Amino acid sequence: MAQGKLRKDAGLVGLLFVGVSTMIGSGWLFGPMHAAKDAGPLSIGSWAIAALVVGLIALVYAELGPMFTKSGGLMYMSLITHGRLVGRIWSWILFLAYVSIAPVEAMAVVTYANNYLPGMVHPHTGLLTAMGVVIAVIVLALLTALNFLILRLILLLNTVATWIKVCAPIGTIIVLLIVSHHPGNLSVPAHASGNVMHMLTAISTAGVFFSLFGFTQAIQLAGETDNPARNIPISVIGTIIIGFIIFVLVQYAFVTAVPPQLLAKDGWVGLNFSGDAGPMAGLAVTIGASFWALALYADAIISPTFCGYIWTTATSRMLMAISDEKLGPRQLTRINRHGVPWVALIATFVIGLLFFFPFPSWQKLVDYASSATVLSYGLGCIVLLQMRRVMPQVRRPFRLWWAWFIAPLAFIASNFVMFWAGFAVVNFLFSLLLGALVVYLIYRALKPGVKDPLDCRHALWLMPYFGGMWILSRVGPASMGGNGLLNIYWDMLAVAVLSVSILYIALHSSVTAERSRKYYDGILKADT
Repeated sequence: MAQGKLRKDAGLVGLLFVGVSTMIGSGWLFGPMHAAKDAGPLSIGSWAIAALVVGLIALVYAELGPMFTKSGGLMYMSLITHGRLVGRIWSWILFLAYVSIAPVEAMAVVTYANNYLPGMVHPHTGLLTAMGVVIAVIVLALLTALNFLILRLILLLNTVATWIKVCAPIGTIIVLLIVSHHPGNLSVPAHASGNVMHMLTAISTAGVFFSLFGFTQAIQLAGETDNPARNIPISVIGTIIIGFIIFVLVQYAFVTAVPPQLLAKDGWVGLNFSGDAGPMAGLAVTIGASFWALALYADAIISPTFCGYIWTTATSRMLMAISDEKLGPRQLTRINRHGVPWVALIATFVIGLLFFFPFPSWQKLVDYASSATVLSYGLGCIVLLQMRRVMPQVRRPFRLWWAWFIAPLAFIASNFVMFWAGFAVVNFLFSLLLGALVVYLIYRALKPGVKDPLDCRHALWLMPYFGGMWILSRVGPASMGGNGLLNIYWDMLAVAVLSVSILYIALHSSVTAERSRKYYDGILKADT
């Protein structure tokens, strides 16, 4: 196959629409129901807090993004400051986070379709049946096939779909408020106690944070835009603002639209109604707005499908960047004459299939995806501060105000989101990373002629970081899978202290300033 180069087809509107399209996927179709069952009316606060957390992280990446104008830019950041072992581990984290998103969206399509094509989801559990898994695999294959189109055509189709996707939640807000508005629902508590705790945990476990983290898509496509200095910061920050406004209003409309009689017996915890496997459409039918339910069933195909294929685009670029730095097989860098990294796309599809089995439901896979993604985002806070220290003269198209306050705050907040996901998810994620590290070290020991430095001493801070987060999750509240030794508030304080300590250690474990500058200059030259 002929080799090609990535094309500069992504403009400001295209990047902004990529971010918004990624946000408005399956999250708004499922998240309001799961969040309401967890936190009742305080679920509105879950979206507001999540938007604040994502906004802090987004500000960090708004500065970093334009400085790394190669596609898959997130991967290169970790190599700048802490060498190849940290770079390799973070590339695994990024890939494990990104590759799980398209399967989430495929599951969403199948779960909603179960309401009019039954037999694909087990009743009351939300788990896919064998037939449901087969259909989800077919959907994932379709998302991969669409990505073989030229990026310009992908973004054009996505722009059209995004207008539809934006109109769907806005239309839902209007319909729910007009047809069924019960402000009294705001006084119905979710739990006899612990409402605030459930408001926080819903951020990670109900798909709230998952819905908001699409802002990095513009960064991943930095090598395919003609003006990254202007386009990336605007698209990153704009995506967060648009998503925040839409999702908070959707949650309010959902909470106040539920018929009060459905809450009379068991409150929000016991909320259920016919068709609640596809909750937004099911609620529309329940309140007598069947006409809008048909529109939502159509959107439940459009929104997750286009969201999933944009994530497939980003994941393939991530794989290409990993291989470009010799952290993966060289074959993954192959680009066809249309500018598509075709080998990376196929690998993304094959590995994505594996996630249908340990997480055979939308919510279970969302828990994992949220934790893996926020773990990958946390490194950006460290990279930003270290680059401020060793490369103050480098041109920054967007310079973050109060970086030495905002970046640590963003790092703490990202670790909160991971902690709120619960011990089971944290344990699985770190076990996966430990297994990958062991396999890699064995492979490296057995393979002759490996010359690149391992940079172990620059990676030692990962041990207290990952180990500390594992321990704090383990001793957390029993409702979050811990042993109950600490309540959520003391545990969050401990997470904050750990985060600040790790930030300090990481900044003093970096590679030399000269090496950072040399590597960064090499990235810039390779991109010109």
